[in-house]
Amino acid sequence: MLLQSYRKEIFRPECNPSFESLHCFAHLDQDVGEALPYLNASLGGFEYSTDPPSVAFRVHGKIIAVHPRLMAVNALKDEAEADKILEWLKREINEAWENRANIEPRYTGLPRPLLLEILKLLPRTNCKKCGQPTCMVFAALAVEGGKGVDDCPDLDPDHAARLGGYLSRFFKE
Repeated sequence: MLLQSYRKEIFRPECNPSFESLHCFAHLDQDVGEALPYLNASLGGFEYSTDPPSVAFRVHGKIIAVHPRLMAVNALKDEAEADKILEWLKREINEAWENRANIEPRYTGLPRPLLLEILKLLPRTNCKKCGQPTCMVFAALAVEGGKGVDDCPDLDPDHAARLGGYLSRFFKE
């Protein structure tokens, strides 16, 4: 077993302490850096960096980043959800490491959606009903996996279907 233990830190985002959601850091007691390319290959990381080594995923509606000595998870409901995701991720890291002989390591991220392709499908009214100041900001968040079809209240059904199909090529749920 590569990853045996970690120390959990739960906090509200400093940029806006009034946010309802929580963020979580797991400070790892073991270095998992060598497992990152295998984890990237098995979970389909959308972003991978070699210097410094890290991989990011969009899983369970969260953006999760794994570094050699740190795991980070955003937009959590509560500490119980953090515990569940951290334990799942610990299992995934250990399984990827244990099965590394059968996994082709991947040192790149997945292709990402294009901002302008997303923007073309949005209403472009800058209505702010999604909580963002403009449709361009919404599209930028969608590129990162932070917004999706259901987050735009004014999206017409045809564009919603097309946008959902487009985004599904990039993000697993």
